Amino acid sequence: KPIGIYWLQSAAVALSGEGAEAPIWVYRLVSALGIAIAVVATAWTGANLFGANAGLVAGLVMAAIFATAFEGRDAKTDAMLLACCVIAQGALAQIYTSSRRNEAVGSHLPWIFWVAQGAAILIKGPIAPLLSALTVAVLFAFERDWRWLSKLKAGRGLALVLLIILPWLVLITWKSGGTFLQQAVGKDMLGKVAQGEESHGLPPGFYVLTYSLFMWPFGLIAVGAGLQALNRLREDPRLRFCLAWYIPFWLLFELIPTKLPHYVLPAYPGMALMVGWLLTLKPQDANAPLQRWQTWLWWATAFGLALVTTGLAVLCIAAPLYFAGTFSWSSIPAALAALGAGYLGFSRQLQVRLGRIGAIAICAGTTYALLFGVIAPSLKPIWMSREIEAAVRANRPCETTVLASAGYHEPSLVFLVGTKTILTNVDGTAQHLLVDPACALALAPVGDEKRLDGLLAGQGRAANRVARIDGVNYSSGEKMSLGLYRIIN
Repeated sequence: KPIGIYWLQSAAVALSGEGAEAPIWVYRLVSALGIAIAVVATAWTGANLFGANAGLVAGLVMAAIFATAFEGRDAKTDAMLLACCVIAQGALAQIYTSSRRNEAVGSHLPWIFWVAQGAAILIKGPIAPLLSALTVAVLFAFERDWRWLSKLKAGRGLALVLLIILPWLVLITWKSGGTFLQQAVGKDMLGKVAQGEESHGLPPGFYVLTYSLFMWPFGLIAVGAGLQALNRLREDPRLRFCLAWYIPFWLLFELIPTKLPHYVLPAYPGMALMVGWLLTLKPQDANAPLQRWQTWLWWATAFGLALVTTGLAVLCIAAPLYFAGTFSWSSIPAALAALGAGYLGFSRQLQVRLGRIGAIAICAGTTYALLFGVIAPSLKPIWMSREIEAAVRANRPCETTVLASAGYHEPSLVFLVGTKTILTNVDGTAQHLLVDPACALALAPVGDEKRLDGLLAGQGRAANRVARIDGVNYSSGEKMSLGLYRIIN
């Protein structure tokens, strides 16, 4: 990945004063900040397009959906990428709508757009430029008019983007001998486009099926607003922009074989803005009858809302029972809050008033706070990396001990045990033990213990299992039993 997120996380670590010992939550602060910026930028865009109340609603929607609640709690690129995308698109929206009204474009807007694009490239490559390019292309296809793009000051803007990204790009290309670009562009990006990468190759339709989860609890309200906006597409350029923000980006990622839920996150603010817009209409206009196919789509989304709401409520109660074998009293208010959010999110009237939007956001926020802050941390079996780190610390024979791990390759393991950790297979763990028999440790599935013993016996060595860790791999849901091994002297 590009350097931007590492710079930001390094800054967070430096500010924490913890240095290399900083806990993982310090790194996650960058994601929390990214979501906060995205929420404010969505509200800013909505206020400029549709008025203050609409902006407030759009911001509340973005703050309370499951996608942002999840992404704001991990230490990845996507939350800060979302922030850059919303800032860039917000500036682009104001340039476009001002031009359509023959009004003067604020001189600051082009520079906001280009700085956001440069920052986004440093965080996750060309995703933000792709989003804006698709938006512009669809608007042109609809209107056949490029003239408003002159307000972007593209020449100076592109020069600014190059000024932002080129120093690092030149240095990393020189330092890596071109390997970085080969990996980042050739393998990571183009590989995902050409075929399913990271074991996440899925057919088109994945984002339709997961929409109700990642836009929960506002998925149904957003669909209703989006359908009404679609019916008024020709009347209002602001709605054209919002639809051009969401639809082409979503369709493109449906066609790309590699699919992960967060890939379409930059499109969601377009839907949130339309929820805010619907609030500005008279009730009789906002609740105008939908076409037949739209009604079917609305009811399908309502079913998705009910399914996800029920699933989250059950998860809050069942997860501690299944994984930890105990009942958590936090499960009851979490489940009730989830049911409340789902109930309020189901409205036969397409237009939902501000007070109800706020109540939905409060219920959803309560669910997330209890689910992510209390229930999930109590599920000891899914936090295998913590148990492995404790076992390594208790059985480390040397200060220089390095762990080789087979069958468990989670990033959290490397973070907790150390960046020298070797991710390999059973053969690799055997070789690791043989190379440094006095100090090395190996982690392997207990089911592969005989194979490990055989590989070592062939070299006249034997290993002793010094610890056993049982749990569930949270990435795959697979139950695992791992052994920690060292050579017997």
